[in-house]
Amino acid sequence: MRAEMPDLPLATLRGVSQVDLQNNLGTAICFVVALLAAGWRFALFGLVGAAVGTLTAWFLGASRESVAAGLEGFNGTLIGVALVLYFQARWITLLLVVVGAIMGSVLTSALKTLLGPHDLPGLTAPFCAVATIMVVGGPAYERVWRRHVLAAPPSATSPGTAVTFADLWQGLLNGVGQVFFQGKWYVGLIFLIGLAFAGWRVAGAALAASAVGILVAVLLGAPAADIGAGLYGYNAVLTGIALCCAFVVPTVLGLLYALAGVVSATVLTAFVGHLFAPVGGHTLTWPFVLVTWIFLAAVPAFSGVRRAST
Repeated sequence: MRAEMPDLPLATLRGVSQVDLQNNLGTAICFVVALLAAGWRFALFGLVGAAVGTLTAWFLGASRESVAAGLEGFNGTLIGVALVLYFQARWITLLLVVVGAIMGSVLTSALKTLLGPHDLPGLTAPFCAVATIMVVGGPAYERVWRRHVLAAPPSATSPGTAVTFADLWQGLLNGVGQVFFQGKWYVGLIFLIGLAFAGWRVAGAALAASAVGILVAVLLGAPAADIGAGLYGYNAVLTGIALCCAFVVPTVLGLLYALAGVVSATVLTAFVGHLFAPVGGHTLTWPFVLVTWIFLAAVPAFSGVRRAST
């Protein structure tokens, strides 16, 4: 029997905040404001994706608690934001967002079934899978790919590894904003303010993880323009929030464990980008998903690290 439908606007908003693993209305509102600051199309398509994912899960009979908490909508949010970025604001893109959000909702439940016995969350894997399928398959469809231009990384026009102060401070904030594919520092600042509504520890973890991502990228000699754009920070940010604030108890050893995860996600970013280079280099949040799964799966083997109660 299908559960009573929760408040759809609230569930949709919480789906936006759950992109960063937060169930907080203030965070959600700030995130929507940040998307509006980046451009109306990101806010509109992101909310459409969240609403469709939420409605699909409810219609198919997902638990009311999960729907109300936004856990069924956050992958749809990212699907909406990513597809309008890649395919522009067109009717065909809106259709793809609706279809993609439905696919993401079903995949979310499939991963719950597969990963639940191992106490692993699905994270943004449904978004990654759906977005990868659509950008790889896009060129086969003329109406989808019309006027589409593969976006080159900032380093394509500004090569070199000489990092400036502007690269550092803008990259620090852009690492937070790039979780939603936004590369303007002031948009990242609004996202950071939104995380502060969820708690100083969450905002601090995001900022620290972005800084670690920058440090690792600089030490390894990553392109300065890509560092400044936050491309080496956003997977680190999500991993830091997941391992510091959501799934692992933040003891001293737990924080060091999270630090290792953040470094790993940063290193893996370049690998995934090069792996997907033939289809535009869409790294998405694959590094975050893979690293977080591995680190959480390993926790039971370590007596010094404990899973947080959820």
